[in-house]
Amino acid sequence: MLSKIRNSKGFTLIELLIVVAIIGILAAIAIPQFSAYRAKAYNSAAQSDLKNTKTALEAFFADNQKYPY
Repeated sequence: MLSKIRNSKGFTLIELLIVVAIIGILAAIAIPQFSAYRAKAYNSAAQSDLKNTKTALEAFFADNQKYPY
């Protein structure tokens, strides 16, 4: 019984550990990039809001010849 070679299908522990390590490395690279993209998106949204506020103020001035208080 011990001399029989088992023909099992599946992954070895080493193969699974290598895959987990690769996924960990990729995640370590991707997370800081994601944070940088979030910061850029936040800044872009703030700039867009400021431009929209400027446009609204200029429209108010064009209608009333004065800026709101």
